[in-house]
Amino acid sequence: MTAYSNSAGTAPPHTSGFPDACDAHIHVYDARFPETDGPALTATPRQATAEDYVRIQRRLGTRRAVVVQPRVYGTDNRCTLDAIAQLGRDRTRGIAVVTPDVADTELAALHAGGIRGVRMTLHAATGAPTRIDMLEALAARIAPLGWHLQLHLQADQIAAHAATIARLPCTVVFDHLARLPHGAAGLTHPAFDTVRGLLQDGRAWLKLSGAYLNTSYGPPGYADTHAVARAWVAAAPDRLVWGSDWPHATEETHKPDDARLFDLLAEWLPDDAVRRRVLVDNPARLYGF
Repeated sequence: MTAYSNSAGTAPPHTSGFPDACDAHIHVYDARFPETDGPALTATPRQATAEDYVRIQRRLGTRRAVVVQPRVYGTDNRCTLDAIAQLGRDRTRGIAVVTPDVADTELAALHAGGIRGVRMTLHAATGAPTRIDMLEALAARIAPLGWHLQLHLQADQIAAHAATIARLPCTVVFDHLARLPHGAAGLTHPAFDTVRGLLQDGRAWLKLSGAYLNTSYGPPGYADTHAVARAWVAAAPDRLVWGSDWPHATEETHKPDDARLFDLLAEWLPDDAVRRRVLVDNPARLYGF
């Protein structure tokens, strides 16, 4: 059987996909582009290029993708723009990293290259090119472009900054199930009500991704993620997208099986029509496909 870069397993998913299904959260690492100086949160994955990801797409049966700027490139978005071009601008979008002093000309060039949002990954401070006190300034810069602010925060951080997030002038996208605690504890965390309110008000979206980031059970079933994921589905099925998080930079020793991550959708969204919304219709609205 064929081996896949940064992915365990070789079989396709058990769950059928849909034409134009979107993997709304991937990262691309390419040695042609220099990493920024300074401490990194994780080691750079090897062989995680756009070409490598095409094979993952074929395995999963997805067609569209969203390339999210990795931390190792800081605010140099050339690798992400190059990946969008390689994967096809008609079916690929990107999320950049910039600081509030970014020039208007750079924002225009990023938009032309397929960028539709800015990510702040602040769940851990090491190597982060942005800070939590940049939230409002960044939101003000990108709102005129119709972009969103993608937040990778721990649940405690979401709760601590709920008032600031609620008054941002742009749409917000929460990464990785909003990083709630696994199991029933996630549903009683203050961040759950904060994010649910924003979803139901049409102010936010959430990614059904990163099951392996908040679990004690682990693969293949990640059973302790089901309660939180199903609660998001029940709360706002029209405000959810799915992402693989390939190449799983936080998992240096044991890479997840992307096909099994895709199959989690059948556990979380057993209804075919709702699953089609999450894989096709919702990302088309959020990213402008």
